[in-house]
Amino acid sequence: MKRVLLTGASGFIGRFAVSELLKNNYEVHALYNKSKPVEKKHVIYHKADLFDFSQQESLISEIKPTHLLHLAWYAVPGLYWNSLENFRWVQGSLELLKLFRQYDGQRAVLAGTCAEYDWSFGYCSEGVTPTHPSTLYGTCKNSLQEMTAQFSKQTGLSSAWGRIFNLYGPFEDRSRLIPYVVNSLLQDEQANCTHGHQIRDFLYVQDVASAFVALLNSSVEGPINIASGQPVSLQQVVYSIANKLERRDLVRLGTIPVLDNEPPLLVADIRRLTNEVGWKPGFNLDSGLNQTIQWWKDNPGISACDVIFR
Repeated sequence: MKRVLLTGASGFIGRFAVSELLKNNYEVHALYNKSKPVEKKHVIYHKADLFDFSQQESLISEIKPTHLLHLAWYAVPGLYWNSLENFRWVQGSLELLKLFRQYDGQRAVLAGTCAEYDWSFGYCSEGVTPTHPSTLYGTCKNSLQEMTAQFSKQTGLSSAWGRIFNLYGPFEDRSRLIPYVVNSLLQDEQANCTHGHQIRDFLYVQDVASAFVALLNSSVEGPINIASGQPVSLQQVVYSIANKLERRDLVRLGTIPVLDNEPPLLVADIRRLTNEVGWKPGFNLDSGLNQTIQWWKDNPGISACDVIFR
């Protein structure tokens, strides 16, 4: 029996990962802290504080998971980039990894970020593009990745590290680009944006969860980019949403300045994900946006605010 401990089960990716894990015949032990997820059949839920190490040990010694999918992290929009909370999450994650292995855990996959890379290179390839993060968030994630690799080498743990690029979909924070534009147009309000020439790499959140579970199922080790590999301008994304809602007249490009540290290009090389993990997305940008727009129609409500593209 494959028994997985999933952290961040109530989070943006975690709620989709639960279903993907069930589809892959895992016994799912889903961890949450404050808000309990909507319960799914055949899932065992645990309320836990990952910063309480005695609670961590009690939980892991009881469950004895064979697999670990660690998605939990501090992710308050706008604050997480340089919050000191990132240091706490490095500490908590290392303790989790140590206890997982101590109780005979076999395979661990942890969530990283494209913010680990040196963004001046634009095209990010594992093992080729330098890791030179410019934020505390990126620095802490990259440090944890390096420590995870060394820990795995010393203990014989099989591990991989999924570097997430731009994700979107249902339940995304309403201040982020795609939900902001969708909800502004649904409410007949202007969508104020930067010029939109920045090139990004978007992947629908259900595909992100699917890619992580495929990575967990594999024996591939080290950093793996979790992305579509398809470059698209933010202007294209915004106008695609506007065309679907027939409200192109409400889009206002160039009304928000671009940040000084905003990279013009940030796209992933996904050859390891495709060739080694053997994973392919189930959604393209068009179908993913359709799903996202419909979800927001079914779940309306947003406080309109101006958002800088990320």
